[in-house]
Amino acid sequence: MTGTRAIVLGTFFLTAGLLTGQSIPQTGTGGAQPPGSPASGQQIPVTQPPSVLTPQPPGARPDAPPADAQSGPTEAQEPKTEILDSSSPSSGIAGDGHDPILDPPPLPSGTTTLVGGVISGLDRIRNHINIAIYGGGHWTVLFDERTHIFRNGTEVTQLALKKGDRVYVDTMLDTNNRDIFARNIRVGVVTPPADIDGQIVDTDPQRSEITVRDSIGASSVHFVVDTQTRISRGPAAASFRDLQPGSLVRIKFAADRADRGLAREILILALPGSSFTFAGPITFLDTHRGILAVRNTQDGKTYDLYYAAARTPEAGRLAVGAEVTIIATFESTHYAAKQITLTKAAGETAK
Repeated sequence: MTGTRAIVLGTFFLTAGLLTGQSIPQTGTGGAQPPGSPASGQQIPVTQPPSVLTPQPPGARPDAPPADAQSGPTEAQEPKTEILDSSSPSSGIAGDGHDPILDPPPLPSGTTTLVGGVISGLDRIRNHINIAIYGGGHWTVLFDERTHIFRNGTEVTQLALKKGDRVYVDTMLDTNNRDIFARNIRVGVVTPPADIDGQIVDTDPQRSEITVRDSIGASSVHFVVDTQTRISRGPAAASFRDLQPGSLVRIKFAADRADRGLAREILILALPGSSFTFAGPITFLDTHRGILAVRNTQDGKTYDLYYAAARTPEAGRLAVGAEVTIIATFESTHYAAKQITLTKAAGETAK
């Protein structure tokens, strides 16, 4: 029993020594110590529990890895959104609030040119339209979110642009890219009717077209006559057959281009061979060529008339300022006086 009690007590003290970190003196004289074991009277080192943290340098975060572990692979950083202050001079935004990367550039400087035509091509991917310009030629015009687009006076988007539309565009030259830029695009604009006085030089019944020489510019203009065109001769209605070459006409039309239009109303002023009466004062007289000008009191216009002095009994009394009544015939190129009646001599006061 004594040996058993000694073994139990030895085991108890050995366990207590391991728990307290103190060495247990060797008892007995029998056994040799294993190689590398501490000598008698020395303490046995105890391994530090894993829950105890290694001291970190001052200022280090509690959750930061040890200094020797930071040499390993670094973790990917989280993306961060930075909001720029437009009032800060160090930001990438200009002083006027314009972002040179995200915002469109300012409008080109310079004069604006108004052009009209028909859209012959449209590219919404590259933001440009092709326009067949009135009077000839084709332009490629660029547009973007800076462009204002109007249809019949209401602002719309680029989806309102369609091939075949008639448009009027305020264009500007972009000096940076050498392109034509559209500042405003007006779609579906109804062209106001225009007036022209001239003489018919040719007619085409098969295509219902007439060619008129403008009395002001002496240029030829082509007009289409359709079923909606109103044709009249004085108070009476007329037809396309009454539009004879040499006739003087006044036309109201809608401009299609510079040298073509749709006639809305045609008033026949004079047909070849027609007789007219003019009354008023003589404003010009050329006895050598037999030409006089009369300011007609009926319409306030001045007409040149040719006369033959040998067949005019009043030829010797004609003078500027005299008032006359003349019956003349329109002969395609001029008015020929057939009868001249002097109603008041020049310098004569009214009674």
